[in-house]
This record gives sequence, structure tokens and C-alpha cells, in this order.
Amino acid sequence: MKAFRFLLPAAVGCLLLACAKQTPAASAPATGAGGGLPPDKVVATFNGGQITAKELEESVRPKIKDLENQMYQARRQGLEQLAMEKIVKAEAAKQNISDQEFIRKKVESLPVTQPTEEQQRQFFERLKAGGQIPPETKFEELKDRIAQALVNQQRQGQVQTVIQDLQKQANLKLDLPQPRVEVAASGPARGPKDAKVTIVEFSDFECPYCGAAHDTVDKVMSEYAGKVRLVYRQFPLSFHPHAAKAAEASLCALDQGEGKFWEYHDVLFKNQKKLSPDELKAHATSVGLDAQKFGACLDSGQKKAAVDADEKAGMAAGVGGTPAFFINGIFLNGAQPIEEFKRVIDGELASR
Repeated sequence: MKAFRFLLPAAVGCLLLACAKQTPAASAPATGAGGGLPPDKVVATFNGGQITAKELEESVRPKIKDLENQMYQARRQGLEQLAMEKIVKAEAAKQNISDQEFIRKKVESLPVTQPTEEQQRQFFERLKAGGQIPPETKFEELKDRIAQALVNQQRQGQVQTVIQDLQKQANLKLDLPQPRVEVAASGPARGPKDAKVTIVEFSDFECPYCGAAHDTVDKVMSEYAGKVRLVYRQFPLSFHPHAAKAAEASLCALDQGEGKFWEYHDVLFKNQKKLSPDELKAHATSVGLDAQKFGACLDSGQKKAAVDADEKAGMAAGVGGTPAFFINGIFLNGAQPIEEFKRVIDGELASR
């Protein structure tokens, strides 16, 4: 089963991509502060000063939450891998072949498309541009090897198909409860108020990973139309110079209607490098906002308190970077693929 062990993590694992918060800050009152110590317990002293367990807990909470999520993901992937090994072993025994041979036959039974010469040349140019091959190398020298590499890429992708088919055939169900975090669904929202699933998103208009996640979330909302509610909360990161003002600007747009907020929200994510105060005002005009009201709101800084409140709530929930999602309280960290959203959402819909 060693070969299968290498294949499965690549198929079921997910890459966490996020803009990470650089410095910790205080959050809500701690529970079980300092690993179960009383919140007022002094855990460090220095030159007449002191640090309590509560302060410690507040400063490391995002890291602790992230570690808890990583531990869950490790257990879940380990459980799925163990289950798949047993499923494969049983199916291979029926055919009197080894586990590795069973997987190989399953994958090779799926059709592959032979790459075109244009696809091969594009692959060759990417290798060349990335410095992975000497600049003097000719395409013809590597053409056959490139074609085989592209076929192998397809085969690797087909491992996921094989795994999903085997899971369905075996009626595999995982019962490993995922930790939940209580997060208020307060803020601009779209989707039915009585939806069975609520996604609370903490995001930053200047974060590139948030921009990538924006497209994924749009697909989720389209695919689960009428079943999912999305709530947007602000979490501008200090090292993004225009993020905080962009967050305020979106709330100024909200003053002119929730629909206008979402229009403005979409424009900001499409123009992540154009978020100066003047550009924020120009975007407001482009979506039909009252320019005078918007400008007065933005210039006054009146939305800063609301942005700060969202950020504090995010840190209390364990947010350490953006984007961060809470699906009925289940934490997804970073610009996850749509399959991860669907896994959690489908599980929530099935259980309610």
C-alpha cells in the first residue's frame, strides 16, 4: 500500500493560501486561558511588570485556532486514508491481485487525451521561462518526454476520480466532528436569512488570496443558490496600505443599500491595485453611488470603529490571516478550492 499512501494525500490534501497577519493583537476575554490556567494567573514577570494567562491566550489565539484546524485536517486525512486502504485491500483481494496493481489498473482504465503540439510547446516554454531547462535546449529534444509528462499529469488527476468512485461504491461515511467557532453573522449579507448554511467571511480588499477566493465564493453562491447565506466582515491587514480605507469605503457604500455594497465589493476585488482614496471615490461613482454622501462618509473616518470591531471579532474567533471562512462555525483558512467548501456545505445540508 505504500504507493497508494503517496497518491492519496496528494488527492485529498488541500493547499492553504492566505495573507497572514504579521503581529498578534488583543481579542475577547479568554476561556481556559494559558492552557487551563485562571485568566488572572501571572505567567511572567519582568522589571516590576507582569503578563497574565489571559494576555498570553489573547496574543496566541489565532495560532492556537490554526493548529486546532491543522490537527483536525490531519486526523480527517488520516481517517480517509485508512478507510481507503481497507477498501482497496478488499477490492484487490476479490481480483486476487496486489493493492498497487488494483489502483494501477483502475487509473489506466480511464481514457486520456493525447496532448497537442501547441500544449507541448506551451509546457516547454513554461519550463524554459522558469529556468528548469537550459536556454539553448530545443523543443524537439524534449518533445516526447513532454508529451509523456502531460499524460502523467492527467493520470495523477484521475487518481481523485478513482478515489471518489471507490468511496461511493463502498458507501464511505466519515463521522469525525469538526471543531466549531461561535462567530456572529453580523454585516452585509446575501442569500436567504433562513438558509441552513451561513458563511461568515473575514477578508481584506487588498489581499491577493482574497481576490482569488472571491471567484470561488461566487461559484459557491451560484451553485448553492437559495441554500447558503454569505456574510462579509472586515479584516484589513496592517501591511496592506490601502486595505483599511477600502474596508471603510465598502461600509460607506453599504449606507446606500446592501445591493450597492455588493456591487462596490465586487468592483474593489476586481481593482485590487487601485484602492487609493481618490480611486475608491471613482469606484463609488462607477456603481452609481451618491458621490457627495460617499465622499463625506469616507473622508470623515466614521466607519473606522465598525472596521475595528470586525477585526476584533475575527481575532477572537482565531483569524490570523485572510481570507478566513466560518461555515456554520466550521473554520476554513485561506483561499481553499471549491471542493473544500462543497465538502463542508454538503455535510451541513445533509445533517439539517
